[in-house]
Amino acid sequence: METSLLLKYFLPSEFLEHFDLVKIKEQEQEETLCIHLEEKNVLQEEHSDKPLESKGFGPVTTIQDFPIRDKRVLLKVRCRKWRDKLTGKTYSRSWDLSANGTNYTKEFAAFLKEFVR
Repeated sequence: METSLLLKYFLPSEFLEHFDLVKIKEQEQEETLCIHLEEKNVLQEEHSDKPLESKGFGPVTTIQDFPIRDKRVLLKVRCRKWRDKLTGKTYSRSWDLSANGTNYTKEFAAFLKEFVR
């Protein structure tokens, strides 16, 4: 089975659609699984007329998701930055990856909200 096929059962679809898996690291002492993702090198349509080049990534955002095999899951997400070759202006996307006011994925936050009721 391909890794990408397996991942669709563990990660929210918006993460798989817009981000690449970079690595998975287990922190045994903390019983945590860290899944590192980086935004794909795909330009936004509204900037397709600009001469943009990828210029690395912004800071890591950590988002908690459903546990896997009794391990806490942290998604370590890095969003891409682009620089306009003519003006030097930097662009990046603003992703809505977590539930409002939390560091949980939307699905995990909805589950916890239902669980508390």
